[in-house]
Amino acid sequence: MYTSIIAGLGHYVPDNVVTNEDLSKIMDTNDEWIVERTGIKERRWIDPKTGDSPSTMGTKAARIAIKNAGLTPDDIDFIIFATLSPDYYFPGPGVMVQEQLGIKEIGALDVRNQCSGFVYSLSIADQFVKTGMYKNVLVIGSENHSGGLERSTRGRGVTVIFGDGAGAAVVQRSEDTTRGILSTHLHSEGKHAEELALIGPSTGRWVPEIIKDNDPEDSTYYPYMNGNFVFKHAVTRFMEVIGEALATNSCRPEDIDLLVPHQANLRISQFVQKKMGLSDDQVYNNIMRYGNTTAASIPIAMSEAFQEGKIKPGNLVCLAAFGSGFTWASALIKW
Repeated sequence: MYTSIIAGLGHYVPDNVVTNEDLSKIMDTNDEWIVERTGIKERRWIDPKTGDSPSTMGTKAARIAIKNAGLTPDDIDFIIFATLSPDYYFPGPGVMVQEQLGIKEIGALDVRNQCSGFVYSLSIADQFVKTGMYKNVLVIGSENHSGGLERSTRGRGVTVIFGDGAGAAVVQRSEDTTRGILSTHLHSEGKHAEELALIGPSTGRWVPEIIKDNDPEDSTYYPYMNGNFVFKHAVTRFMEVIGEALATNSCRPEDIDLLVPHQANLRISQFVQKKMGLSDDQVYNNIMRYGNTTAASIPIAMSEAFQEGKIKPGNLVCLAAFGSGFTWASALIKW
């Protein structure tokens, strides 16, 4: 059996910066309120005039990751695309990336695990590569939240949190047993699914019903989040799934060179950091600049951390995520 290494990383975020001050002009909020609760100062929202979408942003991030891996698009054997905000209800954006990259008719898989989607996708890629089925798997997380947010005081509890962007990684076959993806750990608890969900546009409430009702007050079209409930579960599951990854590989918290958590809320990351006794240098956060980009948050953060020299050969890197579903996951990687 082979090992799986991350051979290249890349990310892309829209140019359009939306600050907390900008949001205070369209809803009853302010910078102090947002920073105190989330740690977010600004986020990127797509300017519709640019034509950016989950697939195009994913493709831009992918081109960088492929180049950084020393490959060309034709070297990619399979695509895994994680998102909760696809370009279309169907088909999924994975096949659109295949077309936009101009590569051969390889398989493309879409993953709908929201905040933990990238780690789930990384786990799938790891299995494909380790068994020898594929040599180079492109894993993408990309989101366009801004197109579906309620930009009003009623929706501020969700809207101030989320941003747009994409990150990508090339998972590559290696025979070097001293490095690579050591293990991945995936979990779900569907009984809490509606505590963080978008209920309205679905086959349970589909086009005929939406057209018939035409109710401008129907908030089911917008994301809903039971914030306190999600926070309490998140801090518990983060700790559990990180501990699971460390125990599986006979490691301790102090062995981690860098923890890259899903950028859900800076307060969650800080809570986990304190509980684990990690220093600021052992945890990477960029939510203050980008907000929560869901499936894109971990690959964007990894890509930035690598660019900044915070991930080096030989480092032990831990990824962890929790989100809608409820789903949560972790991965431990020897770089």
